[in-house]
Amino acid sequence: MASDESQAPRRSSRISGQAKVEASAPAKKTRKPSKVGTKRAAEDVDNDEKNKKAKADEDETVKDDDDVAEAAPIDIGEDINTGSIAAEKGVVLFLVPKADTPGCTTQACGFRDIWQEFTSLDYDIYGVSADSSTAQGKWQTKKQLPYPLISDPKRSLIGALGAADGNKTKRSHFVFEKGGKLLNKKMPVKPADSPRLALEFIKDLSE
Repeated sequence: MASDESQAPRRSSRISGQAKVEASAPAKKTRKPSKVGTKRAAEDVDNDEKNKKAKADEDETVKDDDDVAEAAPIDIGEDINTGSIAAEKGVVLFLVPKADTPGCTTQACGFRDIWQEFTSLDYDIYGVSADSSTAQGKWQTKKQLPYPLISDPKRSLIGALGAADGNKTKRSHFVFEKGGKLLNKKMPVKPADSPRLALEFIKDLSE
């Protein structure tokens, strides 16, 4: 089989010969793309952009889902030990009467939106309610809550914190330093105020 280098001259010579014979032949006009073809090309580009955006949104959702998966609900059972929760970092526990209700969602999403400010100050966030871990898990996924939720159906931890009111839970939050010492509590507290007040208290400690 001949190499590419040996074929090139013969091909060039043949083209040259044809050019002499057909020198007077009119050049072929370049066919302009039809309007339909142009429109289809534009639609293809637009679809590509939409697909890229959808892929980016999907990747971001996967990232958010990973954060939530790492913060799966905790069922504490009978034992209570705030010292173990706060063994390595400071902790903020916020208590809600019932998961996935308007006021409780406002409070939980408030902590979600400034969660990184707490972690940058070396404080972990935990939400606490008497709901089952299943109900909490659905709420956590629905609202993309990046911190753990503690399921306390018997209100053992809730009662120890003084937030049990019969079969109800008083809306509140508690700030513990590393080691488990209680530094601050707000009970009752408004849903929208709870995250801000907890963060302001912790920031004041470092000043």
